[in-house]
Amino acid sequence: MMDVNEISQDLPHRYPFLLVDRVVELTLGESIVAYKNVTINEPFFNGHFPGHPVMPGVLVVEAMAQAAGVLGFRTMNKQAEDGSIYYLVGADNLRFKRPVVPGDRLQLEAKVISERRGLWKFDCKASVDGELVSSATILCAHRKV
Repeated sequence: MMDVNEISQDLPHRYPFLLVDRVVELTLGESIVAYKNVTINEPFFNGHFPGHPVMPGVLVVEAMAQAAGVLGFRTMNKQAEDGSIYYLVGADNLRFKRPVVPGDRLQLEAKVISERRGLWKFDCKASVDGELVSSATILCAHRKV
């Protein structure tokens, strides 16, 4: 189990763009389960959409990529403070099944498909209360800054 302080050691993101609140399962080189608590206080809800707040789909994808990034960083034993960064470089087979709204707990899952020369491919899913929200094959590139 990792809290937001430990997650911040791996990811360079900070509020309001850190989209992983807790890691509940982590198997190095294999998989991760994490979550994001979605609250009405999120700054994007002011404009997306007034009177009908919906988490932007691109942020759901970013949250899945951040969870995958934690998995990659932990597997390689790297940290952001070491000068390592993980870039989201692609998303294939991306699908959205339902909106994410304030009060939802967005569960993020990523499984390693492959890694070659710093390019990682993950099978990712986001869900709320067991209902699929989004799925994608996400590609991330590890680089030194």
